[in-house]
Amino acid sequence: MKPIRVFTVVPSLPVPIEGLRLIAYNLRWAWSHEAIELFRRLDSDLWEACGHNPVAMLGSIDQSKLDAAAVDDAFLAHLDRVQRNLEGYIDSESSWFRKTCNGRKDCPLVAYFSAEFGLTECLSIFAGGLGILAGDHLKSASDIGVPLVGVGLLYQQGYFQQCLTQAGWQQESYADNDFHNLPVSPAVGPDGKQVVVEVSYPGRAVRAQVWRVAVGRVSLYLLDTNVASNRPEDRDITDQLYGGDRDMRIRQEILLGIGGYHALAALGIEPTVYHMNEGHSAFLGLERVRRLMEKHKLSFAEARELASASLIFTTHTPVEAGHDYFPPDLMDYYLGDYSRRLGLSRDEFLALGRRGPWDQGEFCMTVLALRLASFRNGVSKLHGAVSRRMWQSLWPGVPVDEVPIRHITNGVHFRSWISAEMNHLYDRYLGPNWRDEPSNGDAWGRIHQISAEELWRTHERRRERLVAWARRRVRNQRVRRGAPQSEIEAADEVLDPDALTIGFARRFATYKRATLLLRDLDRLKRLLTDPTRPVQLIFAGKAHPRDTQGKELIQQIVSLSRQPELGRRLVFLEDYDMAVARYLVQGVDVWLNTPQRPLEASGTSGMKAAANGALNLSTLDGWWDEVWRDPNRPTGIGWAIGSGEDYEDHNYQDQVEAESLYELLEADIVPAFYDRGPDRMPRRWVNNMKASIGTLCQFVNTHRMVSQYTTEYYLVAHARAQKLGADNAAGTRALAAWTARVQKEWPRVRVEEIGGGPTEAFPVGTKIRTRARLELGGLSAEDVTVELYWGRVNAAGEISEGSSTAMKPAGCDDHGKYLFETDAVAWARSGLHGYTVRVVPHHPDLASPFLPGLITWAEAGAAVGAQAGK
Repeated sequence: MKPIRVFTVVPSLPVPIEGLRLIAYNLRWAWSHEAIELFRRLDSDLWEACGHNPVAMLGSIDQSKLDAAAVDDAFLAHLDRVQRNLEGYIDSESSWFRKTCNGRKDCPLVAYFSAEFGLTECLSIFAGGLGILAGDHLKSASDIGVPLVGVGLLYQQGYFQQCLTQAGWQQESYADNDFHNLPVSPAVGPDGKQVVVEVSYPGRAVRAQVWRVAVGRVSLYLLDTNVASNRPEDRDITDQLYGGDRDMRIRQEILLGIGGYHALAALGIEPTVYHMNEGHSAFLGLERVRRLMEKHKLSFAEARELASASLIFTTHTPVEAGHDYFPPDLMDYYLGDYSRRLGLSRDEFLALGRRGPWDQGEFCMTVLALRLASFRNGVSKLHGAVSRRMWQSLWPGVPVDEVPIRHITNGVHFRSWISAEMNHLYDRYLGPNWRDEPSNGDAWGRIHQISAEELWRTHERRRERLVAWARRRVRNQRVRRGAPQSEIEAADEVLDPDALTIGFARRFATYKRATLLLRDLDRLKRLLTDPTRPVQLIFAGKAHPRDTQGKELIQQIVSLSRQPELGRRLVFLEDYDMAVARYLVQGVDVWLNTPQRPLEASGTSGMKAAANGALNLSTLDGWWDEVWRDPNRPTGIGWAIGSGEDYEDHNYQDQVEAESLYELLEADIVPAFYDRGPDRMPRRWVNNMKASIGTLCQFVNTHRMVSQYTTEYYLVAHARAQKLGADNAAGTRALAAWTARVQKEWPRVRVEEIGGGPTEAFPVGTKIRTRARLELGGLSAEDVTVELYWGRVNAAGEISEGSSTAMKPAGCDDHGKYLFETDAVAWARSGLHGYTVRVVPHHPDLASPFLPGLITWAEAGAAVGAQAGK
């Protein structure tokens, strides 16, 4: 029975505690221990039962408890502190961004688009690491004052909840999000009403209402198509995160990219920079182009130049299957009319999502984002290199190490993940800089001032809390699945608060190799059941609903956990979420990570553990490869499984790295943990904890990450876009005309002759000068950059790890050919070397010299003559 009228019932808060509403609706409470304790103080059990959701809690708490709190002086004082802290935080004019942009009249406004945001466990609009990273990005942007808004989708059901059958098989269930009992509010426009936007789909317009989430000083806007006027199938567009088939996926991504752009416009928000977090939102680049075409009366090529200047794209996926591809007929159906509005033919439109003219396959969202954005990056040093190899074909002829995809390594938002106990310890010894400026190495250098006894006791308390909490969770799991009473009662004795505790928690994709430690069960059992030096394992994680292999890995672990000799030492915790993650990273001794290199783009769970004093044990992949290979790192920050070798036989690689893992545990990790002096202190272990915290924390935080995005991308993109858009986009028109002219003339560009370089053996340190004669067709010397490209020659006869040196224009010869020459280049290493000359376009407004298809290399036989000198 449908109601004839709907209305909202809100909590009835007595006037003295009305401030609770303000606090509940701003997610800064999610990274404020004092705010969380305020809600716990009202009703600790209800706080847990409500899934750490203060809005739902205030709506369901007994009114008598609210009335009692309103006359409780201690509670009111606590509330006043939290409220004043929040208001001071929001109103503060002191921030890293203000200091960085001091005196700038023109600052960027960044729009950060992502398909998922992991801000807190009660707002279920995220699936895993990508969403957690996006949530931490927003929190750090708020903390350091970056002017930024987030854009995403408000899913009716979000990601699934996990439960296991008696046989250990994962089952999925979905619970509806009750938006009116979540810390979200309608996003209102100038008329005071909730903003509703329309997005064109075949034969109809789909309406989406817009919601706002306050994330400290940052706003996150979320679109929701569950609107009565929509068709049933359109109301379901925002039903589930990553649910449905590719038809549903393209509808969601149209809504995110194009609808999200509409939403900002309807709210009167005009970003100057757009950041696409993964390819799901890449359609926003096309909508940006279309709007600029309308605003400035530009052609597609001209508007693309202007849009590109303000677009940033971050890729997170090093495996081909992880990128979104859509068949041409699906693109025709949903975006055929849209492409015609852009003035593009079908082939021209599809080419935006294909690797090259030879590619007649499906449309790739990552390719679209890479083509449209001027700034592109992976999420760790290794992932940047992997991404350059993956997408090199988009820039034919460009050496892989120069493909214009950089890296900014991920981080974590410390205050969301560091335990209250470690928070207090850091405050006392490191001062406020660890919170306000976590990239400040001087602050973390004070970690050695903390006594070994105090650091260890703090960590032990966290392990004890983890074990107590895990026992309750295991007991509830067994009750829920109808386990025998004896098994339920045995849950109270699982795990040991004093034993070496290893945590493994993440998405159960096969490449993450959750069962690597289980390859030699006899050896594992000896480790777990050692009477004097026991080891215990805590696993958690979800497999994708359609990933049968991932579910089988979970079942294998659960089966082992039910063996009588292992039941106390190995547990699997169901329904992994942010709350589970916090208990684990705050309480384990060792964080285990075993991805198959190089398939882990970055990984951040180990960063959270490191910030809490846990030591990392990981294969050399993602961020761990980067810090482990840093020559400035001290020893003792953790352990590397293997040496980073890649084997074609994956089974053999698993065997080699499992052997390395067992050896590390048996010969180093377990002895270090249990090596105690008369005071029962594991001093070697604590020294390693201090080395890890002091070395890693200044790097593995999102304040560093977001400030890096700001200085390297946001400010640069803003300035470039403003320059190109000035005077009714005069700079854009000029750049587009120049680009068209260069593309037309480029087939005539060639290196006709090279002279002056070395042709025989000569001593290290010899300096050389090289000359080149070029045919440039209708271009001039100002239109190109000519470079000497040189380096060692590998076994395949190719220059590896090449370096480039710009050659200077030296006029023209009698035949009108352009001459270029270098300054002296010193050859500093012995061995077989080689060189060549290349030509790339040059324009002061280019973001990168490498335009797809526009690079010319000297052909064999062009080099003549030699000249060298000391």
